[in-house]
Amino acid sequence: MAKMATGSRDDALDIVQDAMFKLVEKYSANHNSEWRPLFYRILNSKITDYYRRNAVKNRLISLASFGMKASDDGADLIDRAVGRKTEEPEYGATRELQIKILSRAIAKLPARQREAFMLRCWDGMSTTMAANTMGCSEGSVKTHYSRAMHSLRDSLEDYRYD
Repeated sequence: MAKMATGSRDDALDIVQDAMFKLVEKYSANHNSEWRPLFYRILNSKITDYYRRNAVKNRLISLASFGMKASDDGADLIDRAVGRKTEEPEYGATRELQIKILSRAIAKLPARQREAFMLRCWDGMSTTMAANTMGCSEGSVKTHYSRAMHSLRDSLEDYRYD
């Protein structure tokens, strides 16, 4: 989730590490069944903090450069990903393209839909656990997840292999 949100492996690792420290620092006395949803809630807060810090940093950079926009290195982690060594080159290239397309589609989802999708589909959380993690009702999780799935199906329609 952090990699998808930041686009940077290093920033994602820092965010996850901060979330783990906060979990241990504040919630180590809680029952271990509560840790997973708490961790994801903390992680989501850390990702939001990351966006806020970057927004301020980008504004300061643009002011310091007299109106010039800060350059984005555009180096997406998924763009640099290497395919599995056991794959043939053409399959590796196809797989890399598919991951890139899917990642872009997921990144375009609204934040709550993306969060519900990541928790339910990629992390395999139950609706109840995702609701606890997101701090909303199970119905809201179902709605966000359903909308995310419909949006992804629509945006990826051109890439279906029938």
